[in-house]
Amino acid sequence: MDIIEIKTKESLNHFLEKQPSSQFLQAWQWGEFHIKLGSKVWRLIVKEGDKILAGASLIKKDLPMGNNYFYCPRGPIVKEDISKIKKDLALELLFNEIKKIAKVEGVMFMRFEPKEEIKESAHLRQACLPTRQGSGGQEFQIIKTLDIQPSQTIVLDLEKEEDELLQSMHQKTRYNIRLAEKKGVKIAQVKLELDNFDNFWGLMSETKDRDSFRLHGIDYYREMLDIDTDFIKLFFAKYENRNIATAIVSFFGDTATYMHGASSNNDRNVMAPYLLQWEIAKQAKANGLKQYDFFGIDEVRWPGVTRFKRGFSEKEINYPGTFDLVFNSGWYSVYKMIRKVRRTF
Repeated sequence: MDIIEIKTKESLNHFLEKQPSSQFLQAWQWGEFHIKLGSKVWRLIVKEGDKILAGASLIKKDLPMGNNYFYCPRGPIVKEDISKIKKDLALELLFNEIKKIAKVEGVMFMRFEPKEEIKESAHLRQACLPTRQGSGGQEFQIIKTLDIQPSQTIVLDLEKEEDELLQSMHQKTRYNIRLAEKKGVKIAQVKLELDNFDNFWGLMSETKDRDSFRLHGIDYYREMLDIDTDFIKLFFAKYENRNIATAIVSFFGDTATYMHGASSNNDRNVMAPYLLQWEIAKQAKANGLKQYDFFGIDEVRWPGVTRFKRGFSEKEINYPGTFDLVFNSGWYSVYKMIRKVRRTF
C-alpha cells in the first residue's frame, strides 16, 4: 500500500461517489470551497495498485494564539468491500501520514467524524500509537467532543416509487404537500445571480431572527453557491410571484443532502417548505440518486425542525459523533478551557 496526496478531482470523486451514502464534505469541490475561504487543504489517499482503499480531506482551521487544527468532515472514508485487515492497514497508514503533516504544520489536533464507533475500531485505536518506524513516541489521545456535523439524521429512500414514498410519509406531511400544490406554490432551481442571492440571504436572515439560528457570514454562502451548480444547487419556492422558501442542497454520488434552508414570515399557511423538499427529492430521484439526507435532527435543540423532517421518513441514521485526535496535549488543555468559558457566555 502507498499513501499520496491526490491532485485530481476526477480520481478523488470517483472513489467517493462509489461509496454508499456518498459524503459531499469529503469531495474535491468542498475542499476548493474552503481554499477560496482562505484555508489550506490536503487530500490524502491510500492506494493498493490502482485501487483507492481510503481517503481523507483535511482542512486546516485557525485557533487563537496562533494555534490551528485539522478538520476531516465526515471522514476518513474507507472502502467498505475490503477485508478488515486491509481496513486496519489503510487507516493506520493514513493516520500516521496525518501525524507527520501535523508535526510540520504545528497542528494541535485533528477533528474527525468516523462512520463507526471508536471502541469497535481496531484500526482507529492502532492509528493512535506511535509510528512503527519511530522510537519512544507518545501515544496520542482520541477524545469525544461537541458535534460539528449532526450525529443524527433522517434519510428518504429514493429507490422506492414516488407513490410508495408519499404513502410512507406522515399523513400531515402528505396533506401539506398537496395543500401547497393546490395553493399554486411553484418550485424552481435557480442560478446564482444578484437578485437570487439577495432573496436567499433575506430569507435566511428572517429565519435566523425568528428561530434564533446562527448563520455563517454572508461571504460563506456566496462562495458556497459559486462552487459548482452540479454539486451545490439553490432552490426557491415561489407563491404569488414572491420567493417564500429556499434551500441549498448538495447532489453528490448517490446522495442529495439538504444543507441549509429558510422561509418567510409571511404566507406560512401555504406550507411551501413541504412542497420544496418533496420536489427537490423528486429531482434527485430523477437524477438517479438513491437517498435524500435531511442532514440533522435533534429533539432538544431543534424540536420543530426535527418534527418537520421526521414527517418525510422514519429512517434514522446515527453516527458516532465528533472526535479529536490530540497531538499536543498541553495546548489542547488550554484550548478546551477557553472553549468552555466562551460557551458559558
